Amino acid sequence: MKPAEIRDLTDAEIRDRIGQIREELFRLRFRAATQPLENPALVRSLRRDMARLHTILREREREGAQR
Repeated sequence: MKPAEIRDLTDAEIRDRIGQIREELFRLRFRAATQPLENPALVRSLRRDMARLHTILREREREGAQR
């Protein structure tokens, strides 16, 4: 996900997407422990997407606190 796409989402949608990514990462880690992954780079990209979501959510929280 690109930051511009994330900024178009509401806070609730961002939190929902974070939850979805957490579940997907859990499943991927579990699968990686039992068998080789088809695309091991997917774990890295999901972690980065989650970090972007958290960053933009935090930016919005700080903007609201400054006003």
